[in-house]
Amino acid sequence: MSKKNNRYAVIRYITDVPIVGLSYLLASSISLKTNIWDNSWQTYLLVFVSIAVWYISTSFSHLYKDRRSNKYSEEIIFIIYSLAIYMIVLSSAFFFLNNLIDIDHTTQFFLLFLSILFVSITLTKYILRKYLHSAIFHGKLLDNILIVGYTPAAQDFYETINRYYYYGYKCIGFLDNKTTKMNGCPYKGPIQNLESVIKELHVDEVVIALPTHQNKAIQECIEVCDQYSTQTRILPDFEQYTSSNLQVNNIGLLSVINIRELPLDKEVNRLGKRAFDIAFSILFFILIASWLFPILVLIIKLSSKGPVFFKQERWGLNNEKITCYKFRTMVAESQDIDSDGNYQQASKDDPRITTIGAFLRRTNLDELPQFWNVLIGNMSVVGPRPHPTPLNLASMHTIDNYMLRHVVKPGISGWAQVNGYRGETKLPGTMQKRVNFDLYYIHRWTFWFDCQIILQTLINMIRGDQNAY
Repeated sequence: MSKKNNRYAVIRYITDVPIVGLSYLLASSISLKTNIWDNSWQTYLLVFVSIAVWYISTSFSHLYKDRRSNKYSEEIIFIIYSLAIYMIVLSSAFFFLNNLIDIDHTTQFFLLFLSILFVSITLTKYILRKYLHSAIFHGKLLDNILIVGYTPAAQDFYETINRYYYYGYKCIGFLDNKTTKMNGCPYKGPIQNLESVIKELHVDEVVIALPTHQNKAIQECIEVCDQYSTQTRILPDFEQYTSSNLQVNNIGLLSVINIRELPLDKEVNRLGKRAFDIAFSILFFILIASWLFPILVLIIKLSSKGPVFFKQERWGLNNEKITCYKFRTMVAESQDIDSDGNYQQASKDDPRITTIGAFLRRTNLDELPQFWNVLIGNMSVVGPRPHPTPLNLASMHTIDNYMLRHVVKPGISGWAQVNGYRGETKLPGTMQKRVNFDLYYIHRWTFWFDCQIILQTLINMIRGDQNAY
């Protein structure tokens, strides 16, 4: 990270000092019904302890890790995770301090303090994130990147940092002994020019994207970067392992790549995920479906002829056929198969979609009946979206690793969907990218990852999704 971004990291740290302190004083004054500034020295001592414990707790939760390239929903999940650790540590600290200082804090205080702190921290992190994105957009916090080597991984990296400006990277060129063109990236000559380019240009980071068998050239590049104190990243060319979760460990001085088992291969993880699915579904039907479903049923029934619910055969865990339920969004006489025998995906301005159906699709409300699928056990709240049988048959022989997405239960929402890969997949590579996101989720599943996807789904429902039609 450059010095410019280091300053931003310091700002993220120090802004939480007054937030934690003021949140404590506000919660204390409300629960004890006193003036926020009219406190004894013991109270201000506890404020200091609360701030200290906050930074101790967040060091375990990694709250201040740079997540500018990640979605804001992930940061919210880490805030919740940090607050859970914080409350445990803080209550333990207060328990021991109670022998020295009279601490009169009730459960109401802790709940109030937790609520105020969550709202304040979440809002502050959002404002700082927008400030960072604005600064990056105006070129104030950009890190200059130099790529060494021309490989598929290098191309993907270059296209990614160009597409997502808020990652904060600007590619000033690339070096390669053979290729001189890379999608508009300035060519800076052969790899031997690395030292002269670093001396001539302001380079914050060097990304080495050479094939793994060129270990001598990689080592020489690292030595040059070390000589000029330039941060170095190695972009490994592990395309053959993209469907797996790689973990690098050390045995002595040797680095070893482990291809780990799937998280949901473990019985305890499957049981935990299933318990969450059942609890979430029951709460949904009690708190939301009990009043929302009758409204939607009435609107669909009055707006067009035909059944309220739409049933479709899709593929679930281990390629088993399941019946997937949705609210009907198309005219009753619409067909899935066209005159040429091809499966018709829903497309933009599709004449088969009803007026209310377009709204239901745009807000994802048409998917809500699938909570019944979750409750009976053939779907999960989060997982790869189940595809209709014709789409599976058309993709299984043309998309790399396509069938691997069926090693876990399909979900109402998934990592691919919240990243924009939903809806029609006629463009070249769109289905492959969707599958790649699904495989990423499968190999990196955690409970907190599921929470992040659920939160991002809710955010997308509120602001709308351009690919939802």
